[in-house]
Amino acid sequence: MKRILITGGAGFLGSHLCEKFLNEEYEVICMDNFCTGSPDNIAHLLGNQNFSLINYDVTNYIHIEGKLDYILHFASPASPIDYLKLPIQTLKVGSLGTHKALGLAKVKDARFLLASTSEVYGDPLQHPQVESYWGNVNPVGIRGVYDEAKRFAEALTMAYNRYHNVDTRIVRIFNTFGPRMRIEDGRAIPAFISQALVNQSVTVFGNGSQTRSVCYVDDLVDGIYRLLLSNEIMPVNIGNPDEITMLQLAEEIIKLTNSKSKIIFYELPSDDPKVRKPDITKAQQTLGWTPKINRELGLLKTIDDFKKRLNL
Repeated sequence: MKRILITGGAGFLGSHLCEKFLNEEYEVICMDNFCTGSPDNIAHLLGNQNFSLINYDVTNYIHIEGKLDYILHFASPASPIDYLKLPIQTLKVGSLGTHKALGLAKVKDARFLLASTSEVYGDPLQHPQVESYWGNVNPVGIRGVYDEAKRFAEALTMAYNRYHNVDTRIVRIFNTFGPRMRIEDGRAIPAFISQALVNQSVTVFGNGSQTRSVCYVDDLVDGIYRLLLSNEIMPVNIGNPDEITMLQLAEEIIKLTNSKSKIIFYELPSDDPKVRKPDITKAQQTLGWTPKINRELGLLKTIDDFKKRLNL
């Protein structure tokens, strides 16, 4: 049985990855300090004999008994409200945490996969964003703590690959949504759904013309799984190129929830990207991956999950 460590395994994406690898008959070790993750996300897995949980901060030295075949490094605050509230922790988990996880991969001779992000492209001057684009990031802006932590993590991962011959993979994750997103996550879809379900005003930043391309979590997990088992060392975009403005997304969620909510507009935050859309040609060609779940179906599944957790 293959053995895998997933850091940040109690987070939104991490918990879905834990499920995926358990279903593929791996032994899964979930490591999380619950900085932004939740025990509720993995509570249903605790009875599985192939699942174990370690409450630990990955910025410290990591020791795991026995063999490890794979390490997925997903530990990090990942929404603007998180990394604005936890700037030092965000920088530390991207730098020190990645260093410790890569060190463990070296010792265990394990394949390492880094969860990077579309935020490495910053406020892009190239659209859609292809992996060869170097990005347009403000290193001293308020979002720089996340953007630069991930850019450093990518550089460190490639250094371990080239200098220490660690077998590495890098996934650049574009906006993803689905069940188990935190209700007060701060990102657009959780905010719009939670507001619309209780008929509150739905808050859109700027004039709503900025775009995102949102991918349902099951599709993303499938892409990450394929990348891990592939031979592709350089970064790969995983996301859904179906682009939509924030105003259109808010209107769509109001319609799908049968809400009476009205849309109100707030000032656009500093350095908020104006466009975001992945070029997924590389994922299609090297992984045979393309997203399958359309936005409406994914939103309906997510809305049902939010209803249950909000007791509606």
